[in-house]
Amino acid sequence: MDDERPDVLTIGRLARRTGVPVRTLRFWSDEGAVPPVARSVSGYRLYDGESVARVELVRTLRELGLGLDDVCRVLSGRSTVAEVADAHVAALDVQIRSLKVSRAVLSTVAKRSSTAEETALMNRLARLSAAERKQIIDEFKEEVFSGLDVEPPVRDRLSTLSIELPDDPTPEQVDAWIELAELVRDPGFRARLRTWMELNTPAPGQGRPPGASIWWARQVVRTVAEVRERGVAPEGPAAAEVLSELFGDADRGAVLRSLEAGIEAEAERYRGLVARVRGQASSPDATEELEWLARALRAADQT
Repeated sequence: MDDERPDVLTIGRLARRTGVPVRTLRFWSDEGAVPPVARSVSGYRLYDGESVARVELVRTLRELGLGLDDVCRVLSGRSTVAEVADAHVAALDVQIRSLKVSRAVLSTVAKRSSTAEETALMNRLARLSAAERKQIIDEFKEEVFSGLDVEPPVRDRLSTLSIELPDDPTPEQVDAWIELAELVRDPGFRARLRTWMELNTPAPGQGRPPGASIWWARQVVRTVAEVRERGVAPEGPAAAEVLSELFGDADRGAVLRSLEAGIEAEAERYRGLVARVRGQASSPDATEELEWLARALRAADQT
C-alpha cells in the first residue's frame, strides 16, 4: 500500500515525526496550511518529507503568534515572513501598551484596596485618548489660572503647560496620571489651588506678594530642611532667627496666608504628580518643610 512506503507518511507518522498532535495536524490540513500531497486508496491523507519541513515552519509561525490566515499567506507566497512579522510587531506593540496600562491600574487598585466603582473609574481614566486627557487638563487650567494678572513669563509657562502621557508610558507614569486626573477633576482641589494662585498673584501695579517666594525659590525649602536636620523646633528662638533671615521685614501675615493656602491646596502633591507623569525627576516633596515654616510663623505671631 502507498501508506506503507517509507517516503510517504500517514498523518499518524507525521505526528510522531514532528511531535505535533494528530488533531492539530488535521486542523492545519483542513485550513490549507499543511495540505496532504496525496490520498491513499482507502482515502487517508498522505504526506512526504517536505510536509515535515512545512509543519515545522507552521509551528514556528504559530508560536510567534501568527494566525493561520497569515501563515497560509506566507506559505502561498502572497506575503513574505518579513511583511507579516512587521505587521505583528505593530500589533504586539499595541497589546504591550494595553497590558502595561492594565498592570498599572491593577497595581494601583491593590495598593489602594479600591472598591469596584473606584477600579472602574481608574480604568476609564487610564484608557482615555490623548484628546480626552488634554481636555481634562485644559478645563483644569482654564478654571484655575484664567484671568490672573500674572507676570508674562509665568503666564507663558501656564499656557504652554503640557501634562501628557507618552505613547509608551511606564506603569509609574500611568499610576501618576490616574492620581493626577482624579485630583484635577476634584472641584474642591481646583477651588483651593485657585485661592492659592490668587494669593500669589500681584495686584495691578504692585510687586509679587511676600508669600510667593516660598513656592518659586527652592532655597527657602533647602534652608528649612537644614534647620530641621539640626533639630530646631519651629516654636523656639532659633526658628525666629531663620524667619528673619528668610523674610526680613516682609509682611509675615501675608507669607503665612500664602503658605497655608498652598499646603491646603496640596500644591506639592500636584507638582510631584506632574513631574511623574512627564517622566521627569522632581525635587523631593517639601510639605514637611513648609508645615514647619507655617508653625514657626504662627509661633512668631503669638510672641
